[in-house]
Amino acid sequence: MAELYSEGRQPNQETAEELLDRLEKSNNYIPPSARHEYKSVLLKEYSEYIKDKKDQTKLRRGGY
Repeated sequence: MAELYSEGRQPNQETAEELLDRLEKSNNYIPPSARHEYKSVLLKEYSEYIKDKKDQTKLRRGGY
């Protein structure tokens, strides 16, 4: 997720598909019947990852 974040990727279906592709290229088997569920979870987790990163940046800058 850090790599996608550093590329400036937004949390959307295209990014979720990219996450799936990268997992599969790393020899992680994802059954075809589970792809939709995986994409949903990855999208949710990536959205949370981005939110956490933004929150950390605000804290370092003295925000909140």
